[in-house]
Amino acid sequence: MTTVLDAATQLSQRARAASPALAKASTKTKNAVLRRIADDLEQDARPAIVEANAFDLASGKAANLSDPMLDRLRLDVPRIRTLAASVRQIAALPDPVGDIGELVVQPSGIQVGRMRVPLGVILMVYESRPNVTIDAAALCLKAGNAIILRGGKEALATNRALADIVERALQAEGLPADAVVFVDDPDKELLYALLTRSNDIDLAIPRGGSSLIDAVTAHARMPVIKHWQGICHVYVHESADLDMAERITVNAKTHRPGVCNAAECLVVDASIAQRFLPRMVAALQNAAVEVRGDERTCAAAPDVVPASPGDYKTEFLSLIMAVKVVDGFEDALAFIRDNGSRHTESIVTNDHQMAMRFLREVDASCVLVNASTRFNDGGELGLGAELGISTSKLHAYGPMGLAELCARKFVVLGSGEVRT
Repeated sequence: MTTVLDAATQLSQRARAASPALAKASTKTKNAVLRRIADDLEQDARPAIVEANAFDLASGKAANLSDPMLDRLRLDVPRIRTLAASVRQIAALPDPVGDIGELVVQPSGIQVGRMRVPLGVILMVYESRPNVTIDAAALCLKAGNAIILRGGKEALATNRALADIVERALQAEGLPADAVVFVDDPDKELLYALLTRSNDIDLAIPRGGSSLIDAVTAHARMPVIKHWQGICHVYVHESADLDMAERITVNAKTHRPGVCNAAECLVVDASIAQRFLPRMVAALQNAAVEVRGDERTCAAAPDVVPASPGDYKTEFLSLIMAVKVVDGFEDALAFIRDNGSRHTESIVTNDHQMAMRFLREVDASCVLVNASTRFNDGGELGLGAELGISTSKLHAYGPMGLAELCARKFVVLGSGEVRT
C-alpha cells in the first residue's frame, strides 16, 4: 500500500532526477520550449483551458468562494493572451545561467567573480491563481530549475490543463517532462510530506493567504521564501500635488482590488487633510469604495465608516480602504512600519528630500515615489513575469524573476597562482 510519504518521495525524486538535464540545457532549447508553450496557449489549447476554467469557476461559486478569490481564479481569453505574451517575454530575456559578474583581479593575480547557477528543485505552493502554473513553470525553466507545482483544489482543472501544455512542450524539445511535476492531489497531508523532502527539494515558495504560508513554514524542512500578504499604503505628503495624489490613490485601490499590490490604506498628512480628504473620499466613493477612517478622517469628509484598529492591519482584497491622518512624515513612517507587511509602499510628494528619505527608510520589497502601488509586478518592472513577490529578506526581496531564481557561486580564474 502506497503511503502519503511514498507518494511525496516519488514526486520529489522525479523532479530531482530531471533537474540535471534542465540545469545544463542550452538557451536555445529552453527558449524553444517557452515558444511552444506560448503558441499552445494562443491556439490549440485555449478552448480546453477556457472549458476547464469554467468548470473551476462554477465549482468555486457553488462553494461560495469570495469575489476576489473568483477574480484570481478566472482565466478568460484576454488573460490567456496576456499569459502567452508573458511567456514570450521570458523567452526574449537574457539567460541568467552561467552569467559571471563582479569579476575582480586580486593582489595574488587570481580573478574572482560570481556565476549565476540554478537553485535546483523548487516546490511552488499556491492558491487560486492558475496563471502561476505557467508563470512559475516558464521562469523556472528559463533559470534551469525543476519545479513541483502544487496549486489549490479550487483551480485543479485549470492547472491540469496548463500543466499538460508545459509537459508537451518539454517532451517536444527533448527535455524530461518531469522538469515540471504537477501535483494533482490537493491532499494537505501529501503537501506536508513533500515539505519534508529536503534531500530532493531545495526551496519552498508559498503564495497565498496567511494560513497557507503559516502551514508551509511550519512543516518545511528546506528554506522557505514567503510571498506574504500585501498591506500596502499610499502616503500623501503635505507637499504633494493633490490631483496626482487622487489619481494614484484611485488607481492603487481600484485598478484590481483583489491582488496583493493593491493599496489597502491611505495615509494623509494632517496639514492637508481638510483640503484633500473631502475630494479624495468622494473620488473613492464614486468608484464604489467603502472608506473607513479614523476620527480626523471622519471629521474631514462625509459618509466615512469609523475604522477599527484591525482595519489598519487587514488585507481587504476588495473595494474597502482604510484612511489614517498622521502628524507629519515621522508619524507616517512609524504608522507604516507598525501596520505594513513589507510588501509595497508609495509616497506622493514634491519634496525631493522627503522622497529620498522614504526610499531609504521604509522597509518594503518595493518603495515608490509618485506612482501607484500596482507597479510592484514582475512584468511592470521589466522581469517578464514573476514567481511572486518575496517579502522575505533573503537573496530575493520583491518580485522574483529570472535572476532571483538563481544562486550565485564564487568562481576563480587563475594562471598558475599558488597561495603563499
